[in-house]
Amino acid sequence: MSVADRLVELGIDIPEVVPPVAAYVPAVVTGRYVYTSGQLPMRDGEMIAAGLVGADVAPDLAKECARQCAINALAAAQSVVGNLNRVTRVVKVVGFVASADGFTGQPAVINGASELLLDVFGEAGRHARSAVGVAALPINAPVEVEIIFEVAD
Repeated sequence: MSVADRLVELGIDIPEVVPPVAAYVPAVVTGRYVYTSGQLPMRDGEMIAAGLVGADVAPDLAKECARQCAINALAAAQSVVGNLNRVTRVVKVVGFVASADGFTGQPAVINGASELLLDVFGEAGRHARSAVGVAALPINAPVEVEIIFEVAD
């Protein structure tokens, strides 16, 4: 099944690429790899939630934010490779969670991105990962996710 067919089956529409908020590009191809910039949980031009996870944002909502970040990373990757069927493997996911004092559920939050990638790519979506708690993220986002994809020539 093609990635496009799988996305339809999952009810996922790949959005337009979220415009950068500073001096960078959404994704870069080098060799057989696509590196996405950190993606924020933007949907239809608006942040899904804002603030610290464990204080302002519930962990379940933060997990949804991580899922949206992964969808936005797919859009960024597609913008530079043209077709997500070229993705042969999800190599690495790095997730940042703006965390309230004492919040230690970062891995469960970033599962929102990891589970989405497994749903879309199957075994090729299984990846290495870091889930990091931070004091703050750009524009008060609760979650930021970056992904490295391997692509076919």
